[in-house]
Amino acid sequence: MNNITRRTFLQQGIALTAGASAGLTTIRGLADEPSMFRLPEAPKPPEFKDPVVDLYADAVLVDGSPPPLSPGAFTIAMLPDTQYYSEAYPGIYKEQTLWLVESQKERNIACVLHVGDLVNQNLPEQWKNARAAMNLLDGRIPYFFTTGNHDYDDAGGRTRGTLLNSYFPVAKFKDLKTFGGVYDREPKGMENSYHLFSAGGRNFLVLCLEFGPRRDVIRWANEVVSAHRDREAILVTHAFVYTDNRRYDHTKPWNQLWAPHDYGLAKHTGDDVADGEELWQELICRHESFIFTINGHVLNDGLGRLVSPTPDGRSIPQMLYNCQMRPKGGDGWLRLLEMCPDRTLNVVDYSPTRNQCNVSAKNKFSVPLARC
Repeated sequence: MNNITRRTFLQQGIALTAGASAGLTTIRGLADEPSMFRLPEAPKPPEFKDPVVDLYADAVLVDGSPPPLSPGAFTIAMLPDTQYYSEAYPGIYKEQTLWLVESQKERNIACVLHVGDLVNQNLPEQWKNARAAMNLLDGRIPYFFTTGNHDYDDAGGRTRGTLLNSYFPVAKFKDLKTFGGVYDREPKGMENSYHLFSAGGRNFLVLCLEFGPRRDVIRWANEVVSAHRDREAILVTHAFVYTDNRRYDHTKPWNQLWAPHDYGLAKHTGDDVADGEELWQELICRHESFIFTINGHVLNDGLGRLVSPTPDGRSIPQMLYNCQMRPKGGDGWLRLLEMCPDRTLNVVDYSPTRNQCNVSAKNKFSVPLARC
């Protein structure tokens, strides 16, 4: 197991900037209970003495909102790891979800996908912050999420113990028309779930799988996809693609940090975890309905992508997007996935807190989606 932890990585070269501006700001126009929507001043993070890495060195920042949506298109919004917002910058988290609500009509946002690490430590105060931000979407935009290692006790060091289900219980979602179900061996757990939605005349299945999915979870996932083979499938999981533009693969001599098999969670469960390559072989390649995958988790520049052919000859884009290394736990960056009628997927990264788009080649691109 590599001894470099995620926080050590940040401390060695990345200084999170100071907290939000002083005072309290009331979120505009949505609150029936205003206190629920107030943005507290964030505590200042530790002062790191190492040189600051310029994580905007390769960025191409353009002021203003994202380009107008293409005719007939709709948007799937992606929330990258929000762990430091829940820990220290809850106002930024709320600004993200509020902007999505305010932009829902203009950008035709069909749903929001969260790739895990809702919190940094499995603590009630952090889960309360995560819930307050995600609650802004309730009744407005469907949202689907998975668990990251930081959503567990000891950041995935030993067990899958989590407070997730105390703050995002199955009962909250089970009556929604988009809710499909949860892992059949854990009927009261939201760690593994699937959801159904339709947009642009197309029907979709969103499969949300835990960090390093267990083998029986993969069994269940295959059954879910087979039962919904008439829907285009999207995989949301925490660790899949690495920043070397390859899938996590513990059988290869690649220097991929923070791999699922390197966590204590694997050691203490008889290695009952799966990495990106295992999910590719044991899940995605067994079906003809997956159209893309998304994940977070990885540090470095937090960006990675590849397109791989399945045995049936379909090309599947796989995308890593994580911004937690940027100032204030991520600077509010979102990824907008524009789904066009010609089956082109246009990607643009936007921060509502900075009111900027990042239009570098790694952050703004287009890929064709396979037909099912």
